[in-house]
Amino acid sequence: MIGTVPRPPVDTVVFDIGGVLVDWDPRHLYRGLFAGDDSAMEAFLGQVCTPAWNHEMDAGRPRAEAVAELVDRYPHLAAPIRAWTERWLEMISGEIAGTVDVLDRLAGRGVRLLGLTNWSAETFPVARQRFPSLRRFEAVVVSGEHGVAKPDPALFRVLLDVLAVDPARAVYVDDRAENVATATALGLHGLLFSDPATLHRDLVRFGLLPPG
Repeated sequence: MIGTVPRPPVDTVVFDIGGVLVDWDPRHLYRGLFAGDDSAMEAFLGQVCTPAWNHEMDAGRPRAEAVAELVDRYPHLAAPIRAWTERWLEMISGEIAGTVDVLDRLAGRGVRLLGLTNWSAETFPVARQRFPSLRRFEAVVVSGEHGVAKPDPALFRVLLDVLAVDPARAVYVDDRAENVATATALGLHGLLFSDPATLHRDLVRFGLLPPG
């Protein structure tokens, strides 16, 4: 009888950052700018400073250029548009404490820790200094430094090739299903992040953390 080939042990965890380790949401800033008018705020975020527009900056577009284009198109909204880059730190309420605790536990067990994030190359160094958890990683692949953003497989291949990651030995954690799907298609063990407690249970299942 032919036995099954054992799977290699998992020894690496790759973290997305926004929505997993830090609580990034433009609403943290814009609720105040729109004086509690959620309808106006959502219209602005859905039609002016859109996710697609922000994605361009994550993929390397200069922030000043992106803002200038929108200000030309919507001059009556110049102030909130400029706030996107001038007050971007106010979009982050802080670190997600439960995930930071998981990160610390993994570090204590000698697990290799890497980051893979959609983030502007212009602002990521500031975030790294502001939030201690971002300095726990051996390395972070930042989309804006490579001119391509998730879920494009090309950014994942930077992680795999440049950092010599064996996908069969790595777990990838992200709060966006499309990014997890790309990771899984490339052979990583994809985990869709919902909350720190669930993440802890999932990592126990991989033998990376003890129960409890």
